[in-house]
Amino acid sequence: MSSTVHRWTIQCVIVVLSVVMACSTAWALSLGDAKDRGLVGERLSGYLGAVSGKASSDVQSLIDNVNQQRKQRYQQIAKRNKTNLKAVEMLAGKTAMKKTKPGHYIQLPSGQWTKKEATR
Repeated sequence: MSSTVHRWTIQCVIVVLSVVMACSTAWALSLGDAKDRGLVGERLSGYLGAVSGKASSDVQSLIDNVNQQRKQRYQQIAKRNKTNLKAVEMLAGKTAMKKTKPGHYIQLPSGQWTKKEATR
Protein backbone atom coordinates (compact mmCIF):
# COMPACT_ATOMS: atom_id res chain seq x y z
CA MET A 1 0.00 0.00 0.00
CA SER A 2 2.82 2.36 0.78
CA SER A 3 4.37 1.96 -2.67
CA THR A 4 0.96 2.54 -4.30
CA VAL A 5 0.48 5.80 -2.39
CA HIS A 6 4.03 6.85 -3.21
CA ARG A 7 3.54 6.10 -6.93
CA TRP A 8 0.21 7.96 -6.92
CA THR A 9 1.84 10.98 -5.22
CA ILE A 10 4.62 11.08 -7.80
CA GLN A 11 2.11 10.88 -10.64
CA CYS A 12 0.10 13.74 -9.13
CA VAL A 13 3.23 15.88 -8.80
CA ILE A 14 4.15 15.19 -12.43
CA VAL A 15 0.65 16.14 -13.61
CA VAL A 16 0.65 19.34 -11.54
CA LEU A 17 4.08 20.36 -12.84
CA SER A 18 3.00 19.67 -16.41
CA VAL A 19 -0.08 21.84 -15.98
CA VAL A 20 1.91 24.65 -14.36
CA MET A 21 4.48 24.61 -17.17
CA ALA A 22 1.78 24.58 -19.84
CA CYS A 23 -0.04 27.46 -18.19
CA SER A 24 3.08 29.57 -17.78
CA THR A 25 3.77 29.16 -21.50
CA ALA A 26 0.19 30.04 -22.36
CA TRP A 27 0.31 33.08 -20.09
CA ALA A 28 3.61 34.34 -21.48
CA LEU A 29 3.27 37.85 -22.80
CA SER A 30 4.19 38.43 -26.44
CA LEU A 31 5.60 41.69 -27.75
CA GLY A 32 2.50 42.23 -29.89
CA ASP A 33 0.19 41.66 -26.92
CA ALA A 34 2.22 44.04 -24.75
CA LYS A 35 2.07 46.75 -27.43
CA ASP A 36 -1.65 46.18 -28.04
CA ARG A 37 -2.32 46.52 -24.32
CA GLY A 38 -0.27 49.73 -24.08
CA LEU A 39 2.29 48.22 -21.71
CA VAL A 40 5.40 48.85 -23.83
CA GLY A 41 6.37 51.27 -26.52
CA GLU A 42 9.21 52.24 -28.82
CA ARG A 43 11.84 54.71 -27.65
CA LEU A 44 14.03 56.94 -29.80
CA SER A 45 17.02 54.99 -28.49
CA GLY A 46 15.98 51.95 -30.54
CA TYR A 47 14.86 50.02 -27.50
CA LEU A 48 11.54 49.21 -25.82
CA GLY A 49 10.37 50.97 -22.70
CA ALA A 50 7.63 50.49 -20.13
CA VAL A 51 4.88 53.00 -20.83
CA SER A 52 3.64 53.19 -17.24
CA GLY A 53 7.08 53.65 -15.73
CA LYS A 54 7.07 50.65 -13.37
CA ALA A 55 6.43 47.44 -15.27
CA SER A 56 5.28 44.12 -13.85
CA SER A 57 7.91 41.39 -13.73
CA ASP A 58 6.48 39.73 -16.87
CA VAL A 59 6.53 42.98 -18.81
CA GLN A 60 10.00 43.91 -17.57
CA SER A 61 11.28 40.46 -18.53
CA LEU A 62 9.86 40.89 -22.03
CA ILE A 63 11.45 44.35 -22.34
CA ASP A 64 14.82 43.06 -21.13
CA ASN A 65 14.78 40.07 -23.50
CA VAL A 66 13.77 42.09 -26.56
CA ASN A 67 16.27 44.86 -25.76
CA GLN A 68 19.07 42.35 -25.28
CA GLN A 69 18.33 40.81 -28.67
CA ARG A 70 18.13 44.23 -30.29
CA LYS A 71 21.43 45.33 -28.76
CA GLN A 72 23.18 42.22 -30.07
CA ARG A 73 21.77 42.89 -33.53
CA TYR A 74 22.72 46.58 -33.40
CA GLN A 75 26.27 45.65 -32.37
CA GLN A 76 26.55 43.28 -35.33
CA ILE A 77 25.31 45.98 -37.71
CA ALA A 78 27.69 48.57 -36.24
CA LYS A 79 30.64 46.23 -36.57
CA ARG A 80 29.74 45.21 -40.13
CA ASN A 81 29.33 48.84 -41.20
CA LYS A 82 32.30 50.11 -39.19
CA THR A 83 30.20 52.66 -37.33
CA ASN A 84 29.44 53.26 -33.69
CA LEU A 85 26.65 51.57 -31.78
CA LYS A 86 24.91 54.86 -30.91
CA ALA A 87 24.42 55.72 -34.59
CA VAL A 88 22.82 52.32 -35.26
CA GLU A 89 20.59 52.62 -32.18
CA MET A 90 19.34 56.05 -33.21
CA LEU A 91 18.61 54.96 -36.77
CA ALA A 92 16.82 51.86 -35.47
CA GLY A 93 14.79 54.04 -33.11
CA LYS A 94 13.65 56.30 -35.93
CA THR A 95 12.79 53.27 -38.07
CA ALA A 96 10.87 51.60 -35.24
CA MET A 97 8.88 54.80 -34.65
CA LYS A 98 7.92 54.97 -38.32
CA LYS A 99 6.88 51.30 -38.34
CA THR A 100 4.88 51.53 -35.11
CA LYS A 101 1.19 50.89 -35.69
CA PRO A 102 -1.29 53.67 -34.94
CA GLY A 103 -2.58 53.27 -31.41
CA HIS A 104 0.70 51.87 -30.10
CA TYR A 105 2.93 53.98 -27.89
CA ILE A 106 6.05 55.89 -28.86
CA GLN A 107 8.22 58.01 -26.61
CA LEU A 108 8.66 61.66 -27.53
CA PRO A 109 12.06 63.40 -27.20
CA SER A 110 10.73 64.95 -23.96
CA GLY A 111 10.38 61.44 -22.51
CA GLN A 112 6.58 61.56 -22.54
CA TRP A 113 4.69 58.60 -23.99
CA THR A 114 2.01 59.16 -26.62
CA LYS A 115 -0.11 56.95 -28.82
CA LYS A 116 0.92 57.12 -32.43
CA GLU A 117 -1.80 58.62 -34.56
CA ALA A 118 -2.86 57.33 -37.95
CA THR A 119 -1.24 59.12 -40.86
CA ARG A 120 -3.58 60.31 -43.55
